[in-house]
Amino acid sequence: MLAFAQEGVPLAETTLLSNMERLAQESSALEPDSVANWQAMAELRPGAGATEDVWLHLVASTAVPLTCQRCMTTVVTPLEVDQWYRFVATEDIAMAEDDESEEDLLVMEPQFDLLNLLEDELLMALPLVPMHDACPVALVLQAGEDELAGDADESAAKEGKPNPFAVLAQLKKK
Repeated sequence: MLAFAQEGVPLAETTLLSNMERLAQESSALEPDSVANWQAMAELRPGAGATEDVWLHLVASTAVPLTCQRCMTTVVTPLEVDQWYRFVATEDIAMAEDDESEEDLLVMEPQFDLLNLLEDELLMALPLVPMHDACPVALVLQAGEDELAGDADESAAKEGKPNPFAVLAQLKKK
């Protein structure tokens, strides 16, 4: 990462989403040619000590097909990442400075996995509950076996069965 920052040349890439296994698992009906466009640039900035700090800026965009939790059809969800990171020497330093730093801290490693960081950021950008703004299909609301208590009362009365809650009320009175 230090050599990347000293070089100062941005890296712009296109990566197949199918190569990001964890993101592909979250997706529904991922097209084989779906891609993430991203750019990474590292730079050196004056640090608190005598040495310079290594900073990384990661920008990415893609669209991932997810399952709408309202209508259960596919909703193509755009994902955007625009994040700065500052590298520190050890995990202890990262833990000590994490609370007061606005930027994300990463530990300087001999072999840094930029694609893994990209996948992590895209996963964190996923919505908690993916939904269409307006679902393309009409919603069919249907009660299953776990009907509401009021519905259970109606169906029990229709079938001539005693309401279980009424039985409990009678027991409570005794």
